[in-house]
Amino acid sequence: MKNRNTESMVPYKQRGAVLYVALIMLILMALIGIAGMRVIGMQERMSSNYNRVNLAFQNAELAARDSEADISDKLGLTGTFAADQEVCSPTFDPASWADGNDSARPLGDVNEDTYIRRVDRCFAASSRRIGNKENEETGNIYEITALASDTNDDDDNPSASAVIDTVFIP
Repeated sequence: MKNRNTESMVPYKQRGAVLYVALIMLILMALIGIAGMRVIGMQERMSSNYNRVNLAFQNAELAARDSEADISDKLGLTGTFAADQEVCSPTFDPASWADGNDSARPLGDVNEDTYIRRVDRCFAASSRRIGNKENEETGNIYEITALASDTNDDDDNPSASAVIDTVFIP
């Protein structure tokens, strides 16, 4: 006669199904982890790209504002400012101008990064004063196009560039 205590301790009809379920769960968790790592890597590259594009935009904005200050200073001192283009013809396309530049240069010499065109002479009767408000004076209107990259060093290769086209009335 067998002892009941020894019978209950011996495994009876076990086939190892838990092992297979555990291995399948581990494989699924590993696949989810790998997919998560790929998503995180992609998000990191996207945020880095956004940062570089934003920096290039801010540099182009700075170049445009520096040109505006230069125009205001020269008009205040001498009463005249010589733009890159003083006449309406030929037409100017900022995108073509930016594509035609050899590269988006880092900030340094703002005149190399900007193109200033006087546009008040392109409108019929643009020098006529309407009303009595000073802000309606259209004697000097300039279109400023600024091109800049995301780096400020000559050694670095820029990975993003931005072009801003603004209208400035001093």
